[in-house]
Amino acid sequence: QVQLIESGGGLVQAGDSLRLSCVISGRRPNNFFMGWFRQAPGKEREFVAQTTWSASGTYRPYYIDSMKGRFTISRDNARNTMYLDMNSLRPEDTAVYYCASDPSGGSDYRTWDYWGRGTQVTVSS
Repeated sequence: QVQLIESGGGLVQAGDSLRLSCVISGRRPNNFFMGWFRQAPGKEREFVAQTTWSASGTYRPYYIDSMKGRFTISRDNARNTMYLDMNSLRPEDTAVYYCASDPSGGSDYRTWDYWGRGTQVTVSS
């Protein structure tokens, strides 16, 4: 069973930056995907970014187009932690941000196996 715990959310102003963290624990395969999703009020959960997580250290980030250049996903295997660095935040980035884990990854949140409880990010204008 995999456990995921997010942290780092908060209230910021437009143009500010935030770093979200996700600590993973529990039994997991040697190679899998870690990802970030977000869900704004009244909207469907949305894919943000994913990265591979392998024992060899292979790093293959993937972002949706609207996030490229502003958001950066990374991970620290030694700390069992994944990060999402968010820059130039906009009010439309306001959402609950979720960390997820899955053997296959992908942009469809319905296929991901494990989820954290989420961390709220609010961007004021």
